[in-house]
Amino acid sequence: MKKPTYYAPQGGHPPQTQLLTDRAIFTEAYAVIPKGTMRDIVTSNLPFWDKTRAWILARPLSGFAETFSQYIVEVSAGGGSQKPDTDGEAQTVIFVVEGGATLTIEGEAHTLSTGSYAYIPVDTHWTFKNDTDVACRFHWIRKAYEWVDGIDAPPVLVTNDADVEPNYMPGTDGAWGTSRFVDPADMRHDMAVTIVTFQPGGVIPFLETHVMEHGLYVLEGKAVYNLNNDWVEVEAGDFMWLRAFCPQACYTGGPGQFRYLLYKDVNRHPGL
Repeated sequence: MKKPTYYAPQGGHPPQTQLLTDRAIFTEAYAVIPKGTMRDIVTSNLPFWDKTRAWILARPLSGFAETFSQYIVEVSAGGGSQKPDTDGEAQTVIFVVEGGATLTIEGEAHTLSTGSYAYIPVDTHWTFKNDTDVACRFHWIRKAYEWVDGIDAPPVLVTNDADVEPNYMPGTDGAWGTSRFVDPADMRHDMAVTIVTFQPGGVIPFLETHVMEHGLYVLEGKAVYNLNNDWVEVEAGDFMWLRAFCPQACYTGGPGQFRYLLYKDVNRHPGL
């Protein structure tokens, strides 16, 4: 696999001459938030974060995706937080798409760079500091941890996309692979955050229809996605938000590989 690259939004504001027509879609089954909508005017500030703003891409909504939230966070040089999350029940995944920072978890410092992946368990003290001279941009996925009697919470994990070998789907000759940062059979985890890679011309050749809901951020490349029988073009920087049972498939467009950061809820009985 060639060296990974990742799209990161820069904000700004479009000129008055720009047409209103864009690719943003919100339906009862899915949403598409294209990269062109991630402007200065739609950012949010976060409690106890300095020199920081966030594009909030997903949050639990009744009747839609209900299990997670996902942000793209931009921390300017010198910014960060000593109290990053005010929810003691939240577990965290961080994936860095641009820049670097120091992530300190229970007193142990980890140097993050582009492509870094960190899993931070529930009820864990951590801090984040951009001690570089450029902005750090990262995805922050949060989910309330679902405890199961007799199963412990997962441990801290800090690694990098470049250090994880993809697992390739059988019969695809390397056209479709998934970089799994944790073992999918590890019942301590109730969510999976992976990176899916398609080589040019690769496809999902059937309409996946399943209980897991998705957050799907395109890191690189372009494709045509079938979402609930609508064909939608997506490219690097776009975000797709799929509720449970939304049919989904894709054709990759080339000329380079197509990669996305994927969230799904796993390994638990549905609540009744």
